[in-house]
Amino acid sequence: MATIKLDSVKKSFGKVDVIKGVDLDIKSQEFVVFVGPSGCGKSTLLRLVAGLEDITSGTLAIDGRVVNTLSPSDRGIAMVFQSYALYPHMTVYENMAFGLKLAKTDPRSIEERVNEAARILQLDPLLQRLPKQLSGGQRQRVAIGRAIVRKPKVFLFDEPLSNLDAALRVQMRIEIARLHHSLDATMIYVTHDQVEAMTLADRIVVLRDGYVMQFGTPLDLYHHPENRFVGGFIGSPKMNFLPCDLVGDTAGQAVVETVAGTRVSTTSAINGQRPGSGFTLGVRPEDLLAGGGGDAEIEGEVITVEHLGAETYIYVDLGMEEPLVVKAAGNSAVSHGDRARVGIPAAACYLFDPKERALERPAYN
Repeated sequence: MATIKLDSVKKSFGKVDVIKGVDLDIKSQEFVVFVGPSGCGKSTLLRLVAGLEDITSGTLAIDGRVVNTLSPSDRGIAMVFQSYALYPHMTVYENMAFGLKLAKTDPRSIEERVNEAARILQLDPLLQRLPKQLSGGQRQRVAIGRAIVRKPKVFLFDEPLSNLDAALRVQMRIEIARLHHSLDATMIYVTHDQVEAMTLADRIVVLRDGYVMQFGTPLDLYHHPENRFVGGFIGSPKMNFLPCDLVGDTAGQAVVETVAGTRVSTTSAINGQRPGSGFTLGVRPEDLLAGGGGDAEIEGEVITVEHLGAETYIYVDLGMEEPLVVKAAGNSAVSHGDRARVGIPAAACYLFDPKERALERPAYN
């Protein structure tokens, strides 16, 4: 399979800069996910790799070969779109074979490739059906099979599961993960769903406004976000953020006071920061302690409770723009209107400076 290298890649539409200088080095057989909010540039970046958009500046290399000026058909890629784009009058077999027929591939080779792809995707019993006779998940598998038969160097997926319901999305995530392991293929996958990114990726590219905010493994991004944006985007529910003032340090580690009046001696290094306002304390819902405890406590009124069976999410009003979210046991008896005391373990806290950069802290798992 192929390596992919982007060096200072930029894309502009007229005077509008969409991709603002991206550097990435994707390894052979790696599964990389582009993730970010709507408008961050993830689909545009994928289209630059595919050759469906021209690169304004910078270089894109596949297996060490610069491909900026090559057409999509000459790049050794295959793309699976959000819409299945199947021909309604053709059977599953004919849809999967169509591209090979256009390329005048030997009929025996076409049959072998289609049958092999059908076996991998468990489509064997469906080869003579029309698309209208298939479920959404089956249609997406046919679209993936159409890509497999081309034997590309790189598979590109542009939000392929967005049109499926929740249960089918889970099933298809498993199918795509299994496909990656069976083919040992280099894959780039675009999604706005960070759960998809966390469950599928070897490494994740988090994008915001055309910039790469962080590139790393799912657990690196979860445990060691480099900035507030990544801390809030990776993880579900998202990280809680409490505005705070840096009031001093103990042995080089920051001491902060939150907007709710709680003082926390964090494990983050002060890194030369001066006392002042504009800092943010971050802590994930699963690290907070329902009922109190830890190294500091905070209290507020419960405004809503979500009982999900195995776990409960408690939303606590602290007088901020957003409530504090606390993950508790599934049998939690907390109700709307209760006063809730919440414990904060210092080792689980993140501290972000006024420029939203994460201050260094010891590893926490």
